[in-house]
Amino acid sequence: MEAPREEWRSKAGFILAAAGSAIGLGNIWRFPYMTGENGGAAFVLIYIFFVIFIGFTIMLAELTIGRHSQRNAVGAFEAIFPKTNWRFIGVLGIITGIGILSFYGVVAGWTLGYFFKTLLGDFSHLSGEKAAQDIFVGFIRNPVSEIVYLFVFIALTVFIVSGGVSEGIERWTKILMPFLFLLLVLLVIRALTLGSGVSEGLSFYLKPNFSALKPEIFILALGQALFSLSLGMGAMITYGSYISKRENLISSAGYVVFFDTLIALLAGLAIFPALFAMGMTPKGGPGLVFLVLPSIFEKMPFGIVFGACFFLLLSIAALTSTISLLEVAVAYFIDERHWSRVKAAVLTGIVVFVVGVPSALSQGASKWFDRIPLVHMPFLDFMNALFGNYALTIGSFFISIFVGWKWGIAAASKEIELGAEKFSLRPIWAFSVRFFAPLAILIILIYLIVTGRFF
Repeated sequence: MEAPREEWRSKAGFILAAAGSAIGLGNIWRFPYMTGENGGAAFVLIYIFFVIFIGFTIMLAELTIGRHSQRNAVGAFEAIFPKTNWRFIGVLGIITGIGILSFYGVVAGWTLGYFFKTLLGDFSHLSGEKAAQDIFVGFIRNPVSEIVYLFVFIALTVFIVSGGVSEGIERWTKILMPFLFLLLVLLVIRALTLGSGVSEGLSFYLKPNFSALKPEIFILALGQALFSLSLGMGAMITYGSYISKRENLISSAGYVVFFDTLIALLAGLAIFPALFAMGMTPKGGPGLVFLVLPSIFEKMPFGIVFGACFFLLLSIAALTSTISLLEVAVAYFIDERHWSRVKAAVLTGIVVFVVGVPSALSQGASKWFDRIPLVHMPFLDFMNALFGNYALTIGSFFISIFVGWKWGIAAASKEIELGAEKFSLRPIWAFSVRFFAPLAILIILIYLIVTGRFF
């Protein structure tokens, strides 16, 4: 006899877990530097538009597939349309989750390492941004520390996922998410009280300058929305499969999107006032967090405390995301291969760690992985481009096509209406999932292929 499927104990538990999946380095690390490089407030407004009209659309679609089927990312498509090629969307999702987790765990390890570095005072006597760069380069080129921090992060993830849905994932996200929010609010308050330059930073972040807009910024904003919400890889299908039929999927998806966006916006409020108060440029690129911010912490009062809190915040955000990435594969092995949860979590964790080692060694620790032949980029960058950009975008595209055209609006709406009194957004959602979302995502794919640029 098959064991009853695990469920979230409460709606709040699901929202915190799903928000934790969406909230990660994409919000607190990637969103600020993308905003800084692409015009500030104008980029923020376009990003919010895409989050509402495309992010929410696909979020609701994934949750609906998951709850209707009560299965994992592969089993969900198989349950709705047995023995068809649609199941390969789920297969892509599992491969994508493992691929992203393998390099995401490396960057997550950097945040943990920088938390300890800040606490130990490594940045207390920096002579400039060059000194911060030297510390970062030395850190990521150390093969021992790179592999150790990757192992620690994957081990923490395996430990939490092994506990199960309610006792593991839900229990820990109920602790981690409020703590993450509290830390971020404290950092925002501290950033807003740094004195001169704060108002200039707020103006850059909150006052849009549409004259500087380029068509490319719309593409980048949509890409950031998909990346930030963890869409297209089966995470929300898997989390949705644990939702009770009594719960309102519309409000659940809305809350997850709201909290994910709120955290991203708060991260900007913590970073840009601090940047301008210290007289630094917002165009720091991907190295903004690890190369620029330590210099800021060193210059501000109580910088060690501020810096340690920031990198602890990044670590927690990363952990809530790595949990969902691992759960996508774990749920598959539990449902389809009938493995125990502990066995599935441990063995998948081992695979992720092994696959992640080349990424950990690709930032200068080993010449073998510094530059991959043909693509001419470090192994970590290649994995990010392949899975974090292409695979997520392709997955989101086919999920919208599946729900909008194959399964159908009527069938999907019937599932959505089970826990909702009325689906008043149905006409808007139907138009978006059938036309607007797939068209916009297709434009991103064409842009990526034609330009070769990895957003």
